[in-house]
Amino acid sequence: MEQEKKIIDIIEKLRPYLMSDGGDIEFVKYEDNIVYVRLTGACAQCHMLDITLKDGIEAAIQEEVPEVVEVVNLLSIDMDEF
Repeated sequence: MEQEKKIIDIIEKLRPYLMSDGGDIEFVKYEDNIVYVRLTGACAQCHMLDITLKDGIEAAIQEEVPEVVEVVNLLSIDMDEF
């Protein structure tokens, strides 16, 4: 549970940057060392979404919580698989 709190804190620190560009991020869950988020607003349709997700959000989380193997945007996966 401590890892989840750290992850949420990191996401909350990143939110203002995304919001300044018209986007937002929502923590959904942390399970099996995978962080599930939902990028919304301008972020949901941005052509830089993958770079923001992997090089920005995922990198920031992995720096503080190295157990995290991946950050997944739920809008980019089939919800039937989730």
